[in-house]
Amino acid sequence: MSSVLSGIKIAVLGGDDRELILISELVRMGATLVVAGFPKEKVGHGAFVVKSVEEACKDAEVVILPLPGTDNQGVIRAVYAEEKLVLTEKAIAKLAPDALVIIGSARQYLKDWAERYNFNLSEVIEMDELAILNSIPTAEGAVQIAMEETPITIHGSRTCVIGFGRVGVTLARVLKALGSDVTVIARDEGQQARAYEMGCIRAGFSDLRDVLSHTDICFNTVPALVLTKDVLNYANPDMVIIDLATQPGGTDFEAANMFGLKAILAPGLPGKVAPVTAGKILADFIPRLIIKELSKVDNGFLGN
Repeated sequence: MSSVLSGIKIAVLGGDDRELILISELVRMGATLVVAGFPKEKVGHGAFVVKSVEEACKDAEVVILPLPGTDNQGVIRAVYAEEKLVLTEKAIAKLAPDALVIIGSARQYLKDWAERYNFNLSEVIEMDELAILNSIPTAEGAVQIAMEETPITIHGSRTCVIGFGRVGVTLARVLKALGSDVTVIARDEGQQARAYEMGCIRAGFSDLRDVLSHTDICFNTVPALVLTKDVLNYANPDMVIIDLATQPGGTDFEAANMFGLKAILAPGLPGKVAPVTAGKILADFIPRLIIKELSKVDNGFLGN
């Protein structure tokens, strides 16, 4: 058993099946694991299950929150928790000095607490090493939804991918491989050039109304309102929208419903459609991040 994290107290707060795989890996690496938000029978040997966030955070040197993070009231996404799991300032105050808090994307209150209590906050959702790998199950999950929600094949369909970041690139590549006629909507001319190189039709946001008028399936990856009432008014009435952006998504869902368009908000697909793969991605990435960040604080860490 590797002992590189031996003696390090790590609190895992909430999550889903992905975190269960991560917990097993951290135990294997010798960490002292305290877990909140999971029933004891779900957690393997070697980890301590506690009932409260405060108890889990007491003297913790590392805190791991799920990628979806918390809402503005501090409620942590915890699919197996019997009661609400809430991150409070009182719990944060119990952390060890110079603690590391890992989360997908932090709300402003957590950033404020990081300054107040002098802990290191690491937001990982936009880190390439994690985001690119997570784009694979996201793209596959998006295609799965499209196949379930439409009466046509992906092959020969007219699809639109809005946004050409990590998820957009992977999704466009998968759709092309399945024989779809793919249009990519991107602001950046370099992204448009890459889309063209991949064999996609390239377009800007000013072209969106025209593009949607002959699109069968629209995939949005932009976490801002781009599919507005005005744009949707011009959409193919049979078009299906699959919004992959973080809540509340980039679609005016009320307008979509008014126009009779099927619109599905589908954030966090890796943990839903491929939790084992997504869990292995976390189990590979998070321990290395912990080692890297703790080494910055304690130069002697790796020699412990």
